[in-house]
Amino acid sequence: MFQFTFGANGYHHIHFIGIGGISMSGLAALMLSKGYRISGSDTKPSAITEHLKALGITVYEGHRPEQIENADLVVYTDAIQMDNPEFRAAIARKVDVVDRASFLGAVMRNFGVSVAVSGTHGKTTTTSMIATAIKDEPFSPTIMVGGNLGELHGNVRIGEGDFFLTEACEYRANVLKYFPSTAIILNIDEDHLDFFDNIDHIMDTFRGYAKNLGEGDILIVNSDDPRADSMRHATKARVVSVSIDRDADYRAKNVEIDKDGLASYDLYVGGERIDRIALQVMGLHNITNSLAAIAACAENGIDLRRAAKGVARYHGVGRRLEYKGETNGVRVIDDYAHHPTEIASTLQAIRPTVKNRLLCVFQPHTYTRTKLLLDNFSKSFTPADITIIADIYAAREKDYGDIHSKTLVEAIRANNDHAVYIGEHDEILAYLLERAKPGDVVLTMGAGDIYLVGEKFLEAYDAKKVEE
Repeated sequence: MFQFTFGANGYHHIHFIGIGGISMSGLAALMLSKGYRISGSDTKPSAITEHLKALGITVYEGHRPEQIENADLVVYTDAIQMDNPEFRAAIARKVDVVDRASFLGAVMRNFGVSVAVSGTHGKTTTTSMIATAIKDEPFSPTIMVGGNLGELHGNVRIGEGDFFLTEACEYRANVLKYFPSTAIILNIDEDHLDFFDNIDHIMDTFRGYAKNLGEGDILIVNSDDPRADSMRHATKARVVSVSIDRDADYRAKNVEIDKDGLASYDLYVGGERIDRIALQVMGLHNITNSLAAIAACAENGIDLRRAAKGVARYHGVGRRLEYKGETNGVRVIDDYAHHPTEIASTLQAIRPTVKNRLLCVFQPHTYTRTKLLLDNFSKSFTPADITIIADIYAAREKDYGDIHSKTLVEAIRANNDHAVYIGEHDEILAYLLERAKPGDVVLTMGAGDIYLVGEKFLEAYDAKKVEE
């Protein structure tokens, strides 16, 4: 097992291959604050890499062997291949090499309190809710979020205290490399089937994660999700439950959704009513997320009512039901949803707020996910009036020609839902400009770059009005 102790490991220069990723960039900034010399590389510049440069980190565009020359530790992201020139150079020069997840797990052990948020859906939102509640606490937490959170002015907060908050992704069984003092499991669903064999393989991975926890640790589970709730039987940790529908340690009762889709509920803890919680984000799923966030805070010594009020202040994170703007009565919203369960939850949350039509622009993310979850995807878009399916965003995968966005369109239509295939961004933009009307909502969805269509629509629609 890789071990890393701040200031006592003999390392001086850490190089990050794939430094532009959300988690990698956060780790790089944290290590810089601890006095290490930091460098890194990525395939192309981005707002994240520019920010890292402003911090004083050397960031290279592209991957070349000479860029690791002075490093004594190389951290690499899951996205790189084993033939990456920097990775191969590090192995050849016998430089210590560690993957991102193992490094994060080792960093976690440097803090007295470490909270890791896991689950197939809701990790970033729940982590952001906790971050909003604790960011100004005197114990000065260190926080790493999987998205840009306005309260942090980015995705990371470097604290001086003994409290660490982060997300814990299950991809490639990475959760098995984490050893938090408080673990949250929000839900367990079929996903990342390019790595996992099936749902049983995923369940076994989460069981292993739960077994990592010791008797002095805390496991927070969503009891409304049977798979997540079953993890209570796999751990020696103290189990804390959250629920909307069942008796639990932290429970939401008297749930209401207002005309804007915002949720409110009575918070009960240990059977006692604590307060009325009014969230500033849409959807029933965010009630569950907020319960887990409140529990994580309260179980780690934060006053319960203060924790609840802090979580209720959360008003969203980038690419999670993010309001992008409005023009001529057309609202544009963007969401990171790329799994059938997430898509259904997002559409159900937005639907009550739509005055006219809901125009959903979805970009499937990876060929494997689209192919293996095709039937589930086909049933997820019912709340939309029109669903536009873009070309599949390949991400880390190659196109072997065995799945296409047109196949998804056909599957959606088989359920009597309206779907159309428009592959390219510019063509989608033209379609929206021609058809969008006042009262419509344009929702871009996907984990790729489909959000750009919504941004271009706002710009182009404004320009169109000026011309008219």
